[in-house]
Amino acid sequence: MNTGKTRIQRLATGVPGLDAVLGGGLPEFSFNLLAGPPGCGKTTLAHQIMFALATPERPALYFTVLGEPPIKMLRYQQQFDFFDMERLDRSIRFVNLSDEAASGDLDKVLARIANEVETHAPGLVFVDSFRSVVSNPRPDGSPSLGLQHFIQNLGVLMTCWQATTFLIGEYFSLSDPNPVFTVADGLIWMKQSVQGNSMVRKMEVMKMRGQATLPGLHTFRIGPAGIHVFAPLPPAPSSEAGNPAAPRTRLQMGVPGLDDMMGGGLPQGYSLLVAGPSGSGKSLLAAAFLIEGARCGETGVIAAFEQRSRQSRGHALCSLIDSDRVGVVDTRAPDLSVDEMAMLLIDEIRRLGASRVVIDSLSGFELALAPTFRDDFRESLSRLVSALASSGATVLMTSELEDRYTDLRFSPYGTAFLTDAIIVHRYVEMNSRLLRAMAVVKVRASAHSNELRMFTIDDDGIRIGATLSGHAGLLSGRPARQAHFANPAA
Repeated sequence: MNTGKTRIQRLATGVPGLDAVLGGGLPEFSFNLLAGPPGCGKTTLAHQIMFALATPERPALYFTVLGEPPIKMLRYQQQFDFFDMERLDRSIRFVNLSDEAASGDLDKVLARIANEVETHAPGLVFVDSFRSVVSNPRPDGSPSLGLQHFIQNLGVLMTCWQATTFLIGEYFSLSDPNPVFTVADGLIWMKQSVQGNSMVRKMEVMKMRGQATLPGLHTFRIGPAGIHVFAPLPPAPSSEAGNPAAPRTRLQMGVPGLDDMMGGGLPQGYSLLVAGPSGSGKSLLAAAFLIEGARCGETGVIAAFEQRSRQSRGHALCSLIDSDRVGVVDTRAPDLSVDEMAMLLIDEIRRLGASRVVIDSLSGFELALAPTFRDDFRESLSRLVSALASSGATVLMTSELEDRYTDLRFSPYGTAFLTDAIIVHRYVEMNSRLLRAMAVVKVRASAHSNELRMFTIDDDGIRIGATLSGHAGLLSGRPARQAHFANPAA
């Protein structure tokens, strides 16, 4: 007696990120529904999958239900990079079902599909729009009958012919009972929404029989190459995440004196938050971190969310960017999602083999997100930090803080606990002048200085000086207003 399990082959869809969301690819010979409102990308997704999978040995039949010939649909699909005119009629065939669908007779529709399938023996079958097929009334005005019977027979037909099938339909809700939702092996729900000037598109795999899919809504973008799904990156394995208490290689920060304040530098693989008010030198410190890495033979990546000129970045950093030793992720997309940002960063890290990453700044990053993603920015930031940790890179993030002079905060988002280390910049008033000071607030599992030290900025960068009390003693007049530190665990 053979007790072996049937092995289901998974097909690579050719859609970046979709295979990960599906749990490894699309089950071969499955019966699938691509559903959602008009304009959300269903037809584009179907064509992208078809051009990725169709071959002369596994041809595709694409049934259309249009008032005009399929050439109208193809005119628009030709604009995408995945479209290949040479494959039409060689491995892809379009069939117009308009006449059969207009009759309202589902038996005629099924007979035409069966005839084409028997004649051409396709490995892939698409019906677009499936809802148009089953919603046309009969000539006498009566509604179509036997919908469930039609869907079941269609599913049996495709299974017998060993075809992987896709029904594309305009559906607005899953609340209404529909036999196709039950019969389908896979159900991919697509939707879009306009928020301000942002168009946010998301998809959800409602079900995919025989395999575990990634739950939840996943953002995707439609660009010249077609659809790109931004699947959440997996968390770092425990072997990569490591033990915070274990000895780690220390990275030099590129600012004289700062390594000593941090107890020997920033431990490799840590995430560091540099917080402070506008103009306090956060971006300069971030640039020094990348420049020091290049001096040590490392490559880096910077995600820039602030409008900066080449001059403001400094000659040294611009030279590293021009020589491709520091990669730049500089997106101006108005509907950015955290998962998309993580993907862009990880791709650039892998391209360069980068070991240092800078996000400048979290404040600009939040503004770059579509409004719907700002509501859960704290959770989103946690996912981003986790994704970057899985790459093994050491991360420096800057964050804008309002300086209230009398207290010291660490993050406007309540996210300081997410990072392994914190450096805070602030202004201190002395003799009617605003001077800069910094402190190392936290370095996990590491002894570090608790001093508040003055620093200056000149053409050579940041120069760290005496402690606040020591600096005040060098000045005449009234003493400095002492900084009040909040509890780092708060």
